[in-house]
Amino acid sequence: MRSRNPVFSRRGFSRDNGYAGFNAAPQAGGPAVGTQPGNPYAQQAGNPYAQNPYAQQDLQYGAPPQAPVATGRMTMDDVVARTATTLGTVVVTAVLAWVLLPVDEANLGKSYGIAVGAGLVAMVLALVQSFKRRPAPALILSYAALEGVFLGVISSAVSTYIADGVVAQAVMGTMAVFAGVLVAYKAGWIRVNRRFYGFVMAAALGFVLLMAVNLLFTVFGGGDGLGFRSGALGVVFGVIGIILGACFLALDFKQVEDGIAYGAPREEAWLAAFGLTMTLVWIYMEFLRLLAILNSSD
Repeated sequence: MRSRNPVFSRRGFSRDNGYAGFNAAPQAGGPAVGTQPGNPYAQQAGNPYAQNPYAQQDLQYGAPPQAPVATGRMTMDDVVARTATTLGTVVVTAVLAWVLLPVDEANLGKSYGIAVGAGLVAMVLALVQSFKRRPAPALILSYAALEGVFLGVISSAVSTYIADGVVAQAVMGTMAVFAGVLVAYKAGWIRVNRRFYGFVMAAALGFVLLMAVNLLFTVFGGGDGLGFRSGALGVVFGVIGIILGACFLALDFKQVEDGIAYGAPREEAWLAAFGLTMTLVWIYMEFLRLLAILNSSD
């Protein structure tokens, strides 16, 4: 899977990215399809990393091919460490923005302006990284920092003007979705295959287009636009947004699993962290918006 949208898409471990995709998933409880135990460079369909890069050179010199030591490969510890770093950057800058960019009547306009600017730049950085073939840690962490500024100001405004405590509820909701999808994925209740991927992408595309149209009507027509982000429809679309985020978490978990199984380079853990961070930010924003709608209607 390749990058598509800075919010929904993510760099995946597919053929066009040098990794195995859904057509060459590893077998449960055993080595990856097409591999032989103890030989991480055995031939695998659609997995260039499974080939011994030294074999052809050895044959040219008349020597038997020697399998290289499998070092520098992505592990789960790498993914956890990079994800913790990226999410930690988001949280730290969000807290700093909450404290240093007040949303009282005297500073609301200035703080909003900074937050919107940070959010737009973060979106541009996410687009740039999404279309890069190699991860850029500095770019990813810059995105995380700017995204944190945006989230900090928006969260502070919702907490101040709509309902105190919704931020904590949104955080707990995001954590609950993450834990629930992880358990369901590990238990095999969610089967991530090409059909699942196609359905999620089609649903996400429709969702994005509707939200874009609603935003245009809001900007040029005033009010709540088509009403997709307020009232009963707002609640429905908020729930749909959270479900979509949960589906993308499952895709993220599948991509991490495939990357580790097929011996992706260690640096690709940054791409996994990037994708997970964007998905979790999306789920948090949907929770925050949903809770804001529910509390404003009380």
